[in-house]
Amino acid sequence: MLATSLSGCLTMSDVTGSITTPTDSAKADANPRSTVESYGELYRANPKDAGAALAYGQALRANGQRAQAAAVLEQASIVHPGDKTVLAAWGRALVDNGNFQQALDVLSRAHTPENPDWRILSVQGTALDQLGRHDDARRYYASALKIEPGEPSVLSNLGLSYMLSEDLPKAEEVLRQAYASPRADARVRQNLGLVVGLQGRFAEAETIVKADLPPDEAAANVAYLKEMLKGKNDPRSAHRPVPVAELNRQD
Repeated sequence: MLATSLSGCLTMSDVTGSITTPTDSAKADANPRSTVESYGELYRANPKDAGAALAYGQALRANGQRAQAAAVLEQASIVHPGDKTVLAAWGRALVDNGNFQQALDVLSRAHTPENPDWRILSVQGTALDQLGRHDDARRYYASALKIEPGEPSVLSNLGLSYMLSEDLPKAEEVLRQAYASPRADARVRQNLGLVVGLQGRFAEAETIVKADLPPDEAAANVAYLKEMLKGKNDPRSAHRPVPVAELNRQD
């Protein structure tokens, strides 16, 4: 879950200050390819416009074009070197693309110690987790939770951090805290189901990932869970690249 997003279904949430882009998320979700084309035209018409670059980068990320998203946002950061929103988006794209150390360097410039952003702290934590620096990552999550107590996306990332270090009971404890929040999204549900399943309680895990969902979504979640649990005898082998939460989302 950590490779591209420990912030999504096995997802490490990022979140990732208020980092927003002009991207129409509903449109992006409906047809990511056409969204890339639309925002790509706007970006090419004015590549120095920060809003156009952010929207195009977001659309590319949503379409799985991670390397291209990072390149577009890197160029935007050159044109707008002091723009923290651009830096945050670039850092997030670098995490998606597996450039974790570079992401940490960029994200450290996206906010300041006197004005920290809990979403960026959470994304920094996911990068550290993916580098195997779990204790350091948890300090970032703790800082994020001091700013935004009980935030389910941060708790979800913290739970996944414990999962990666193979402390599954602690991972379940933290993910249940996240799942109990009314702000928890589907990714928290799936992360909890995975951790429960990794402990051999598949029936309980299946119940968690199916709860209160339409039949098609429930079936998709169960299929995902089965796929992730194929390597349950070695928790690390079960981890697929996990999407980190969007910088402009509270997950």
